Amino acid sequence: MRVKIIGSAAGGGFPQWNCNYRLSRSARSGMAGVHSRTQSSIAVSADGTGWVLFNASPDIGRQIAQTPELQPAADALLRSTPIRAVVLTNGDVDHVAGLLSLRERQPFAIYATAQVLATLAANSIFNVLDPAIVPRRILALTEELAICNADGQETGVVVDAFPVPGKIALYLEQRGDPSADFSSDTGDTIGVRISGAGSRAAVFYIPGCARIDAALRTRLADAACLLFDGTVYADDEMILAGVGQKTGARMGHIAMSGEAGSIAALVDVRIGRRVFVHINNTNPVLDESSAEHAAVRAAGWEIGSDGMEIEL
Repeated sequence: MRVKIIGSAAGGGFPQWNCNYRLSRSARSGMAGVHSRTQSSIAVSADGTGWVLFNASPDIGRQIAQTPELQPAADALLRSTPIRAVVLTNGDVDHVAGLLSLRERQPFAIYATAQVLATLAANSIFNVLDPAIVPRRILALTEELAICNADGQETGVVVDAFPVPGKIALYLEQRGDPSADFSSDTGDTIGVRISGAGSRAAVFYIPGCARIDAALRTRLADAACLLFDGTVYADDEMILAGVGQKTGARMGHIAMSGEAGSIAALVDVRIGRRVFVHINNTNPVLDESSAEHAAVRAAGWEIGSDGMEIEL
């Protein structure tokens, strides 16, 4: 099974279009060790021919252009794609907006939890994806599901989805109540265990997670590979950078560092390969010369980048 990270940044990408923070300026200037990244997504193939996307970011067109495996084959039909299905891990804009760019009456299937499918159904703009051509299928939690194409043929990719602590999508928050709690652990945000049919090796993809509890630690034990939420290095980094008023926790993302951070929470869990993805434009690990980048690498983690590939 092949896994390609086609987007390793958080919402807005890196550099973000309107961000003038030092890291975005460094990326725009071509500074060594500071590389641009598109928004969060991975592509998985069991046979090297058909691919399943996990999340469809607003950068999907650019990501396809940068990934030959996701482009029509030279001998394919005039209208064709190797993309067989899209699996959504939540309803965030940076994970669903790319669906609108896949609207050319091309068959593929969409998989998501009941909550996320309800969000798509409530927004009529997603009707540009005719359900008769692009079927929407419920991704049941805590049970293995063979991902199929629009015609119901198995892709060879198997998913076991499970809820993780997170929050509802930003655009679903009811504004005006500063004390409101928008957290959720019932399926608004999920993680996925991805494997090939008949294979025991698997990769876990969890681009959004608010905290790591005992159940998640147990689930991840002995994982061959983990692609995990790396939005912020420190919980208050957006505030300290002067670009926002929210902590990582308020946005539904656990920090990398600190006693309650993901590095500490998973330090004694047996995991083969650990890779941070969904990295925000304020996260200092984006600078490969930074002390934070060195600390993460010393802790046994990799910093995900666009084009990185994992084979299982």
